[in-house]
Amino acid sequence: MTKPGFFTRFTSRASAILGRGWVFVTALGIVLAWGVSGPIFGFGDTWQLVINTGTTVVTFLMVFIIQNTQNRDNLALNLKLDEILKHLDLDESELLGAEDQSDEALEEQKDQVQNGES
Repeated sequence: MTKPGFFTRFTSRASAILGRGWVFVTALGIVLAWGVSGPIFGFGDTWQLVINTGTTVVTFLMVFIIQNTQNRDNLALNLKLDEILKHLDLDESELLGAEDQSDEALEEQKDQVQNGES
């Protein structure tokens, strides 16, 4: 097994840290402190720009961390499910590799599964 690259290690660690409750409480505290400081700064343009810029930058960077983490988790889950299907002798199933099928094909298979068809 190969060692994960820097970005993978970074996003795994970042998502583990940033997904904790204390990070949310800290972010909430920052927003509350910013709101309370409004009267001190006269609710000016710079005061508003600080929170807008900060939240935009954080959101932009978090999108990449979340997407990378979800891509890896989704791939690992698909590999595990494929292995289960193989061990259940269902490796000829059309569901094997379903993540590579078109949306229409997946909808059709969903309807078949829900209607009890094979």
